[in-house]
Amino acid sequence: MRANNVPESVKRGIEDVKEGKLVLIYDAEDREGETDFVVPAASVTPQTVAYFRNEAGGLICVAIPSTAADKLGLPLMSDILKNVNDHYSYLRKVVEGKGDLQYDKRSSFSLWVNHRETFTGITDRDRALTIKKIGEAVERVVNGSDNPSDFYTEFRAPGHVALLRAAGGLLDERRGQTELSVALALLAGISPAMMICEMLDAESGSALSKTDAQRFASERGMSFMEGKEIVDAFYSFVSI
Repeated sequence: MRANNVPESVKRGIEDVKEGKLVLIYDAEDREGETDFVVPAASVTPQTVAYFRNEAGGLICVAIPSTAADKLGLPLMSDILKNVNDHYSYLRKVVEGKGDLQYDKRSSFSLWVNHRETFTGITDRDRALTIKKIGEAVERVVNGSDNPSDFYTEFRAPGHVALLRAAGGLLDERRGQTELSVALALLAGISPAMMICEMLDAESGSALSKTDAQRFASERGMSFMEGKEIVDAFYSFVSI
C-alpha cells in the first residue's frame, strides 16, 4: 500500500477495526448524508448491540461482500420478490422501481435472520449471538472451509438481523455504507462482516448531522471517516 495516499483518518480507522473498535463512517452529501456506527461482527457483544441502539438509534444490520453472499446463497431481497411464484405475484409490485430511491438505484437488503440458538431474536444477547455467528460464517466461506448449506442449518428466517449484500463491483459499482464498511474491513485485512447502524437525531427526527457526528466521535476519541477517504485509500491499495 502507498501509505502516503491513505488519509490519516482511514489509517486510524484501519487500526481501530483491527482491534475490534467502533468507528464512524459518513457516506456523502449526495447520498444518504448519514453517519453509521461500524464495528467488526466478530467483536460484537450484547453491550455493543445495546450501545448501537441507544447511541445510534438506526437499524442494526450486518454488511457482507457479494462473494460471501453468493457462497452462502443469500440473494438481494428485491430479487427474491421479483421471482415469487404466480400465487404471490402481487408481491412483485412492492419491489423498488426506477426513481423510487432518491439516493441510489437499489437497496442492499438480503434476508433477515436469527441464529437458531436464540429465543425471540430481538434481545441484545440474541442479536449479538446472531451477528457473531454471521461473522463466523462469512469467515469460513471466505477461507473456503464451509459448506454453504450450513448457513440454513445454523440460521432461520424471518429474523431480527438484517443482512446487507455489498455490490458485486464493490466501490466500482456502489458507494453506500454497505460497500464502505466492507471496503474498510478488506483494507484492515479482517473478516469482511461488519455490523453497522445509522446515527439518528431524536430532536430533528432526521439523520444526525455530519457536524454532530464528528463532534460525537471527537468527544469519545473515536475514528471518523468520510466515504471519499475510504474510496481513496481503497484504490491506493488495489492499484499496487
